[in-house]
Amino acid sequence: MAYTVLARKYRSQTFDDIIGQDPIAQTLKNAIKTDRVAHAYLFTGTRGVGKTTMARVLSKALNCLSFDSPTAEPCCKCESCVAINLGDDIDVIEIDGATNNGVEQVRELRQNAIYRPARCRFKIYIIDEVHMLSVPAFNALLKILEEPPGHVKFIFATTEPNKVIATIQSRCQRFDFRNITATAIAEQLKLILQQEKIKYEEDLVLPIAKMANGSMRDALSLLDRLISTGAEPLTAKLLEEFLGCPNSEKVWNLVAKIGENNAAGTLAAIEDLISTGLSEVQIADALIDNMRDLMVVKSAGAESELLVAGAEHRKHAGELAEMFDIAGLVYNITTLEKLRWTIKNSETARALLEASLLRLALSEHFLNVDSLLSQAPMGQAKSSPVSPIKKNEVTNRIPTSQPPVQSQPARNSQQSTSETDTGVDSTPRQSSVQAGLPQDEKQQRRTPINQAKTSSQRKNEIVNDPAVKTVLMELGATITGIEEVENQHET
Repeated sequence: MAYTVLARKYRSQTFDDIIGQDPIAQTLKNAIKTDRVAHAYLFTGTRGVGKTTMARVLSKALNCLSFDSPTAEPCCKCESCVAINLGDDIDVIEIDGATNNGVEQVRELRQNAIYRPARCRFKIYIIDEVHMLSVPAFNALLKILEEPPGHVKFIFATTEPNKVIATIQSRCQRFDFRNITATAIAEQLKLILQQEKIKYEEDLVLPIAKMANGSMRDALSLLDRLISTGAEPLTAKLLEEFLGCPNSEKVWNLVAKIGENNAAGTLAAIEDLISTGLSEVQIADALIDNMRDLMVVKSAGAESELLVAGAEHRKHAGELAEMFDIAGLVYNITTLEKLRWTIKNSETARALLEASLLRLALSEHFLNVDSLLSQAPMGQAKSSPVSPIKKNEVTNRIPTSQPPVQSQPARNSQQSTSETDTGVDSTPRQSSVQAGLPQDEKQQRRTPINQAKTSSQRKNEIVNDPAVKTVLMELGATITGIEEVENQHET
């Protein structure tokens, strides 16, 4: 007997068996119980989420011969249910929209639809990938789809609902199938492995579920490939050897080197991954996934349900998350996402990858505007030697883009005082106001105007600085040194 793949062998048979689509299943069950079954349905969603399976279950519920009327719980044993499972029922016609997309095929469908079913209650047409029909074919469906014979039901399935013309969609009840969660897929894989009596390690199931990207069929296909290796028990190492997955320890090592700001270690970790046969895009994808886990740990904690991982993975992620801040992780993820699209079409993919990861590793040399402002004291700046500032350091220096003030001979005492205080020639009004003030109040009036400026004004000055503009454009700027000038006042 020919081998049946897991995706077919363990296809759901009833509404309750379908994984991850409980709202849709419950709605259809209620429609059957209340005798409100529509004449046309449109099932949309990505591959492997249960569209065709739901269509078959609905067909069995409407045509089950073990009951005198449609039922929400088909027996799955009668002649009609068995034939529908195999796709061989004469009253449930499954059509591939990709190969039967012409107007002639639709005209033939319309001619056959007027005849009553041979043995069941309804003649049901399931058209898969209906978006592949041509516009004339869609138009040929309109009349019969709007006013079909009472014994005809239509079920359309598509992965691209935007390509189904609006006049067709308006004549159908549309159900959007959502991606199946990795947790739900993992639980189903465990049940299947137990029924197949195959030994496996716990850390194998979750990675397969995450690789499936919400598709149960993809997960079962991956599991089939691992079982075909003949290895037992199934281990996570098989994912690296036979499915081309990155070595988790090597990926964590690369993340750690980035977090330690270790440039040489980062390059060595990249070489270690590439030497295993991974492409630059695979490395970028692996880093995005791991950085996302660190972001979740940093934001919601290592025990958050948002983190789909085992206990060891959570512990490791919690340790590495201490090397990063949330802003840095967000920047890393967005940079890597842009990078992966660039290196796909680049002839120097490795150089781009290494340069980008070195940029992340040397992120301590980048400082944002808020950090600059938080490090600037409110009072008058004191002169200090120029030194580089890093993101990890806390300083009390005031950044400024103005060149040092060159001392010049004063033309007269009044002009010297006003230019020192304001940086421009004094006005008669300023001189007259200060003339009648006590000496201590005059001294207060001579305080540099930068000290009296509001934080908003100070921020504008920093933002207008060319170096800080680079920070804004690149989400960080290299700070090589900040010149500080002690204002000199002449009384």
